[in-house]
Amino acid sequence: MNAPALKDLLFKLADDQLVLGHRNSEWTGLGPILEEDIAFSSMAQDKIGHSLAFYTLLHEELGEQDPDTLAFTRPATEFHNSQLVELPNGEYDFSLIRHFLYDNAEIIRFESLSQSSYTPVAKVATKLKGEIKYHVLHANTWLTNLGSSTEEAILRLQSSLNELLPYALGMFEQSKYEAELIADGIYSGEEAIKTEWLKRIKNVLAKTDLQLPDPDTTAPVLGGRYGTHTPHLQALIDEMSEVFKCDPGAEW
Repeated sequence: MNAPALKDLLFKLADDQLVLGHRNSEWTGLGPILEEDIAFSSMAQDKIGHSLAFYTLLHEELGEQDPDTLAFTRPATEFHNSQLVELPNGEYDFSLIRHFLYDNAEIIRFESLSQSSYTPVAKVATKLKGEIKYHVLHANTWLTNLGSSTEEAILRLQSSLNELLPYALGMFEQSKYEAELIADGIYSGEEAIKTEWLKRIKNVLAKTDLQLPDPDTTAPVLGGRYGTHTPHLQALIDEMSEVFKCDPGAEW
């Protein structure tokens, strides 16, 4: 077992879920309709729960600190999430496009990891991928409906798609242990995940009036997997860890 490679993989999975879970939670009470208020709140809860599952593996299987310490005491420079998930929510079209791009990638990751040679992560991925399936269904349904509706909706969604594609491509930033993860059967690798992701999102976008910018000529926003982040991440970490830091030893 290559412990550093596994830690690298699990930290990026956990950090993505934690950060996007907190971003999604910011829609609570602010959704454009009650149904979406509830949906984003529910998905936020799921994602934070998924992050806990991966932080628990890091703690129990790989000797890292306990999940609360990992989630709430590291500075932004020690987080491995993609920059896509840390960006402020913006308007609903922005959050919907991010939801669509991220969750269509995440379900493929979990499908891959459910076949992992590393049994603990395979069990977690198998258990959780069913929840992500519904996140994908939600994203694809809303994107299909709005992406072929009014001129304003289409223009807004297209603008957000253009803005977010470089960040979405940054999700597939390769690990420095990529070759080992693939060779050991732990993970199929980011290039394989990206190839399948492009196929799936193109199939959904084909049902709308939206156009995917050319991924081959779009420069990905990289660095998030190894500590390069926007100023938005540290501000979010400060906010989400405020209560914990009041008394780190408290029992709830």
